[in-house]
Amino acid sequence: MSWSVGQVAGFAGVTVRTLHHYDEIGLLVPSERNHAGHRRYSEPDLDRLQRILFYRELGFPLDEVHALLDAPGTDPREHLRRQHDLLVARIEKLKKMADAVEHAMEAQKMGIRLTPQERFEVFGDKDPEQYREEAEQRWGGSEEYAESQRRTASYTKEDWKRLQAEVDDWSARYAALVASGAAADGEPAMDLAEEHRRHISRWFYDCPHAMHVCLGDMYVADARFKAFYDSMGEGVAEHLRDAIHANAARS
Repeated sequence: MSWSVGQVAGFAGVTVRTLHHYDEIGLLVPSERNHAGHRRYSEPDLDRLQRILFYRELGFPLDEVHALLDAPGTDPREHLRRQHDLLVARIEKLKKMADAVEHAMEAQKMGIRLTPQERFEVFGDKDPEQYREEAEQRWGGSEEYAESQRRTASYTKEDWKRLQAEVDDWSARYAALVASGAAADGEPAMDLAEEHRRHISRWFYDCPHAMHVCLGDMYVADARFKAFYDSMGEGVAEHLRDAIHANAARS
């Protein structure tokens, strides 16, 4: 059996653009082409894609993934053993981070230190802590969450006003870009996606391109994030996700 690029993108939860990029750089070249020249992926291709996505999830850059998969004499069982070892190490690291965050939370209540009046002044009718409990459940054990909490705990009202002004300015410019019909993989869109990534890194936590791609996917997969971005204009969430992917590939 073989599958089209669209089917494989659906199976794996990646974009067609990502699969095209993997083909272009020789990381995942489909085994077949149909009579029209369209890509067709075989069972071994899907196995390779699974290994690629696993290493990407662990933060490996594409060139290192390429080297790992194509190392002479490495068989699939060796990849499974390596992946198991990496997972065990990741679990241990996450456990240590979770313990550290728990101790920090016991020491002090971290969060946005603004009065109700100041919050309204900065954020209007948006509650910045609306999803705090869910965020703690989903990401509370991560280093990024702890870093974000540490930074924001020290922000003053003026800091939050500057942060929000940057968000509003970027949002207006990105919405205008989408409304103009600009392509998500064009330079202007990728530049704004990079600005979005740097904003996160500057104000909350270090956000490398691999993490930014995960966030971009979440902006479409999570209905609330999608509603937030689409409130700026029709199709903004998916356009931003594609621009984030394109910018990561460009980097």
